[in-house]
Amino acid sequence: MTVPATLDRVSLMSERLTLLRTERDELLRETLLEPNGDLADRATNVEATIRLGLIDERIAALEVEIADCRRHRHTDGIVSVGDVVTLDLGDGDETYLVGSVEEAAAGIDTITPLSALGRAIVGAQVGTTVSYQPRPGVTLPVEIRAAGELLAPSA
Repeated sequence: MTVPATLDRVSLMSERLTLLRTERDELLRETLLEPNGDLADRATNVEATIRLGLIDERIAALEVEIADCRRHRHTDGIVSVGDVVTLDLGDGDETYLVGSVEEAAAGIDTITPLSALGRAIVGAQVGTTVSYQPRPGVTLPVEIRAAGELLAPSA
């Protein structure tokens, strides 16, 4: 899926949050089974409990990200989290959202800010060429063609 020009980031992340909460509720129902049965039955319950903890962490992180998104202020000409960017990675212009793993999981072409490419472009000026290391020993250039707040936060 490409980056939709009119997508509201907060709505997208809120939908992801709803899905995670639904997944958590279903998992919680499974986890509340009586701890009876053999060792394999109890091991399944332990795995579900671990999964529940991981989902809780994702929910908490997403709630913080939604709050941050509502406070986000865009600076013209500078790439920041929440911006839709147009980059030339060597094969022509490509458009991405600089955003979270949850947005990537929702099918949006996303560059996470902590990825090698994300660290290289966040804070950089439009029109500049920066380099990043996708893996050790490999350095690639990327030209930042445009950055804008096409995904506007909702009120």
